[in-house]
Amino acid sequence: MTHLPSPLVVPLEAVGIDAIAEVGGKNASLGEMIRELSAEGVRVPGGFATTARAYRHFIASGGLAQRMHTILDGLDGSDIAALQAAGAAARALLLGAPLPADLEQAIVAAYRQLAPTGGGQLAVAVRSSATAEDLPDASFAGQQETYLNIHGEAALIAACRRCYASLFTDRAISYRQINGFDHFEVALSIGVQRMVRSDLAASGVMFSIDTETGFRDAVLLTSAYGLGENVVQGAVNPDEYLIFKPTLVEGLAPILSKRLGSKAIRMVYAEGPDQASTRNVEVPLAERQRFAIGDDEALQLARWAIAIERHYSARRGQPTPMDIEWAKDGESGELFILQARPETVESRRSASVLRSWHLAPHSAELLCSGRAIGASVSSGRARIIQSPSEIQRFAKGDLLVTERTDPDWEPILKIASGVITNQGGRTCHAAIIAREMGITAIVGTGDATERITDGEQITASCCEGDEGRVYRGAVPFTLEERELGDLPATRTQILMNVGNPEEAFNLARIPCDGVGLARLEFIIANHIKVHPLALLEPERVADAGERQAIAELTAGYANPADYYVDLLAQGMARIAAAFYPRPVILRFSDFKSNEYAKLLGGAAFEPDEENPMIGWRGASRYHSPAFRGAFGLECQALRRVREGMGLSNVIPMIPFCRTPEEADKVLAEMARHGLVRGEAGLQVYVMCELPSNVIGAEAFAERFDGFSIGSNDLTQLTLGLDRDSALVADLFDERHATVKAMISLAIRTAKRCGRKIGICGQAPSDYPEFAQFLVEEGIDSISLNPDAVIDTRIRVAGLEAQQP
Repeated sequence: MTHLPSPLVVPLEAVGIDAIAEVGGKNASLGEMIRELSAEGVRVPGGFATTARAYRHFIASGGLAQRMHTILDGLDGSDIAALQAAGAAARALLLGAPLPADLEQAIVAAYRQLAPTGGGQLAVAVRSSATAEDLPDASFAGQQETYLNIHGEAALIAACRRCYASLFTDRAISYRQINGFDHFEVALSIGVQRMVRSDLAASGVMFSIDTETGFRDAVLLTSAYGLGENVVQGAVNPDEYLIFKPTLVEGLAPILSKRLGSKAIRMVYAEGPDQASTRNVEVPLAERQRFAIGDDEALQLARWAIAIERHYSARRGQPTPMDIEWAKDGESGELFILQARPETVESRRSASVLRSWHLAPHSAELLCSGRAIGASVSSGRARIIQSPSEIQRFAKGDLLVTERTDPDWEPILKIASGVITNQGGRTCHAAIIAREMGITAIVGTGDATERITDGEQITASCCEGDEGRVYRGAVPFTLEERELGDLPATRTQILMNVGNPEEAFNLARIPCDGVGLARLEFIIANHIKVHPLALLEPERVADAGERQAIAELTAGYANPADYYVDLLAQGMARIAAAFYPRPVILRFSDFKSNEYAKLLGGAAFEPDEENPMIGWRGASRYHSPAFRGAFGLECQALRRVREGMGLSNVIPMIPFCRTPEEADKVLAEMARHGLVRGEAGLQVYVMCELPSNVIGAEAFAERFDGFSIGSNDLTQLTLGLDRDSALVADLFDERHATVKAMISLAIRTAKRCGRKIGICGQAPSDYPEFAQFLVEEGIDSISLNPDAVIDTRIRVAGLEAQQP
């Protein structure tokens, strides 16, 4: 039987993911989505692709193969000068060779068929798709070129020739050598698609996985105005959304966080025959201060990301998080998917090894900050470099400081210990390559090249949350690696204390049964920074400097109080989502008056108390006429998280509740804001941290669903001492017989009343005998700081094994 040769050009809808060898990963994926996901509403621009046979026909017809071997055989990719010379020679060779007549005719015919009424001037995107590109175990992202807004047949043919030549960019040659791909086994397919008019709207990148932590239940989406190349190449700081997948598919709107990017420029079509096909223009300030797309559009894109991931996971027979480019058409208002490829870094990271970096205590000067990529730390000499051609100034282990990076920088990044850029977001190409190479990266600093001195010693830290920080000098740090292995199960629940939402996705990798204490104080002090009453009653803030600072923080909010609710809800939601569906016990704010006074505007609302430790704090604030409005904001945020986002695993907890009568007032205040205990599965817990909570536990059990023993306050109030006073610090001991008697009574009473009871504090991890005491008493849960969770689980399992 005679097999007909494969065609030179094929419609995208005629190929699928099995055609990678024929049309490359990018084009095969586009065809797959058109064929398999259009029915689910996923919209992909139509087009056609040249085949691998077309590329090999081009090479053979021009007699190019032998000359390419002469240029590339024996090349040492680590010799930068030799690499640059070989790349230039190879590209010149291909650019100087005409396309075979039959191939050119096939491309033109397909272009005419794509727009039969377009008069031969349809705008198209011309994209390279290598046959070894976008595989699950390798990322060729950005190795070859893309050309946008190509009009007319002559321009299309010229762009196709440039695509073929881009198979031999310096970065592509280097990448293939490093990853063991034979230059002559890799072919290039060209994808030609109708342009989406995102120059009139917005575009961006999304991942169906959190790129910094590997958390698989979130979609990370970035967006900016104009064509998408600026986001991909890191030329802009885009808007950023984090969306929770499990409850999104249930029809809810779980936007865990939103961050407004500066979006200073947008890429648009260039006009006139003598100009490039695109150009960048400045974005007016009013547009920069708005999100580039609406929340409904972000949620729709996230649904598509889930559908795409689900499809590719089924095809591969294993979970396959995806890296996706999208665009919005400014003429039709429609959203489109432009590319989809497997994510290749976090999805392959071992889940059995927990790696964490820690800075030593220090007082180093903070030079600048930006978006943290990953969670590592690097220290070394800073090298401010404007162009990859300056590679001779760069030594192995230096930290690269520059405006932004693109694939041309990869020879430098291979020997760098870190990279710091002025521009870019978490989904830009530079961030992707930094993750793949395992180096520290901080992007979007805005001014790193101005604040850092060339040649000085610096430390780049990504281990302190979403914000990456650059310090002057070499700050000591440690790297801890821990094999998680198979940890024993325990009857006693082992929970975790969490304060910083930005750490939640990483902390959720530690095997635990949920969160026993989620604190709001970190969110309020570090993210919100403003006293809630200063947002509800701004006229009472007398200090002009504070009023200005508050105005800057709340810019974009018609009602400043919405700023408080938004940021509080986002912090709550991120912690709840990280551990979903495991329980997250979230304690309402428990600042003391002297701590509240330190917030912006706080001095106008806080009393000067002699002993704030036992003063106006916790429950007594929530029902007070002077504070109930602020507590209402906390209730609004919690209701949004539980009902709007579907994170019903959040259990609110009331701190420092002195009497059952006070409990009634707080529960009534919560109900006034739509949080009714027992409705929609809402449980409410109370801190057991006062002697009155223990002695009157039966009455509290009638009003609450569970208790959490706060050993610090219970110890100080049982022993009658101030834990903030150094004069009596030696008397503070949770293991004192009197304190243990109180704890024992609390546990027995809670059990008798059918209520859950746990403890949150360091004592069980600091003192093995204290953990043994709790286990013997039959406590339901022990909540610990993250560093103590694994050891305590092992210890508790051993203690339980000894029990009859």
